[in-house]
Amino acid sequence: METKPHHRFSLQNHLLYILLLITSNLFTFYLFSSPHGSPAFSSSLPVPPPPAPSFPSEYYAFTGPHKLPFGHNPNMDSSLLNPPLAHPCLLSGSLLTTFLSYNVNSSCPDDEPLLQKLLLRGCDPLPIRRCRPASPKNPVPPLPYPDSLWTTPPDENIHWSVYTCKSFKCLVDRIKTRSFDDCKDCFDLSATGREIKRWVTPSTNPLDFTIDEVLSLAKPPNSIRIGLDLGGGSGMFAVRMRERNVTMVASTLNLNGPFSNFIASRGIIPLYTTVGKRLPFFDNTLDIVHSMHVLSNWIPTTVLHFVLFDVYRVLRPGGLFWLDHFFFVEGQMEEYVSVIESVGFEKLRWEIDRKLDRGAELKEMYISALLQKPLKNSW
Repeated sequence: METKPHHRFSLQNHLLYILLLITSNLFTFYLFSSPHGSPAFSSSLPVPPPPAPSFPSEYYAFTGPHKLPFGHNPNMDSSLLNPPLAHPCLLSGSLLTTFLSYNVNSSCPDDEPLLQKLLLRGCDPLPIRRCRPASPKNPVPPLPYPDSLWTTPPDENIHWSVYTCKSFKCLVDRIKTRSFDDCKDCFDLSATGREIKRWVTPSTNPLDFTIDEVLSLAKPPNSIRIGLDLGGGSGMFAVRMRERNVTMVASTLNLNGPFSNFIASRGIIPLYTTVGKRLPFFDNTLDIVHSMHVLSNWIPTTVLHFVLFDVYRVLRPGGLFWLDHFFFVEGQMEEYVSVIESVGFEKLRWEIDRKLDRGAELKEMYISALLQKPLKNSW
């Protein structure tokens, strides 16, 4: 009786089978093991794009792309121009639609609060509009320099419609009220106001550096010539620096007050921008960057880390970063000290002290620091 032949695997077949088994197991392990417990391939699957929002025609007229009149440009390596528009603009579609709903070649809507809200939501840069902005009805010529530095501009030179106050007297008097407003005492340029004493009057408080103390640390002397004041308020710091032959640009927003117009009226350049936007300066160019209050614990730590590195980027080797009254609470000290120190600045002055005006039980604190980008090996 014939028996059925036995199928025998050769050694080569055994090895091939084992290899296939191991490979399939590894592949299964890879697919279903990810740091978040979900299949690793899930993040690589094509995600359908969100439905394209419908915007006014001015959105598409601005964003283009637009063909360059002379064709391919070697500097751009393109024949098309794509005007800049921040990605977060698309996350505020209804606001952006309202912002771009206007009559071309006519007057813009009187909508500064809308514009500023878009900026604060990250829609920066905004699309350019083809309309004329709201302006003062009967402006008068500005004062000449240097009188403009210390003179409150005429009310006629401000378009007041979007602000609670309708005059500079009202802005100055806000200090007497309990309302919360940004920089309540900034507009008072009188000899009795607090603003005029900032950064020039010596103090026993170690947190209060004076401009002259800071400039004396610059090497060589008089090497601080140009800089940026982040969160420039009414331009007081920039004015004091200009008196010392230092040209400053002051960044600001109009938070219920005409801060940009006020700064400009004094003869200082206002930079209307938000915290977190890449600074509009090239690498290694500025001598000094100053920031008082605007950089503090209200900013997410990761965003703050980016901002500090951007300050480092725009400072020249040997440039100074004056971190003025950085606010936080005691439990956050280790976190913020670590973030600041990680950037790579050298410490020329470093002061940490308590903020006691609202009571010690709140454990509020400040850091004031004068930091220097290394002159050598700063990269």
